[in-house]
Amino acid sequence: MKKLFLMFFLIIAAAINAQKMTVISGDFKTLKDQTEVNVELKFDNVLMMKENFTEAQYLKNRKRDLLANPKRGEAGWQKWNGEWQRFKNEEYINYFVKGLNRSYKNITFKKESHAKYTLLLETDWVFPGWHGGMVVMTAEISGKIKLIETNNPSVVLAEVELNKFDKYVNNKEFVMEYGRVAGAYESIGKYLGREIKEAVK
Repeated sequence: MKKLFLMFFLIIAAAINAQKMTVISGDFKTLKDQTEVNVELKFDNVLMMKENFTEAQYLKNRKRDLLANPKRGEAGWQKWNGEWQRFKNEEYINYFVKGLNRSYKNITFKKESHAKYTLLLETDWVFPGWHGGMVVMTAEISGKIKLIETNNPSVVLAEVELNKFDKYVNNKEFVMEYGRVAGAYESIGKYLGREIKEAVK
């Protein structure tokens, strides 16, 4: 009975994961003989939260909340915003690449590579989650991942849809919004690496 329950749980979990990351066109078989793949991540015109705030609106609200907190104030806002911008511009792609390389080791995934093919992650929507001590709400990310020819980006060989992807890998900044988002990007890389590994068998 316990084995049947475990099998049922695993089937349900796999179905839920499939809905959060779905290959909607093409496949990754093109990567079978590749040793290196370029990686890019776009975080432009992203909508935030359940209310679909623009990033500017989200940051305005975050600033208001931090300034209203006597323990944080202007210094707290400046520090938080500095880290948000750094993670957005530099770290999110590093976490995505880390997840890819940890999950599939026959290909080296690198940013700013001159490899023949590029994995492009286009972020459309982000919910950064929250952290309340022992209780945590993980980040969620929606968007698309495309496998394209580096020198001819209009050639799309595979496309994956992310639908409120909420798996995560813990990290030292997980208590902060940008840390939870980074954890989600790393997990996306991990799950995508598994998808690629399966495709190129």
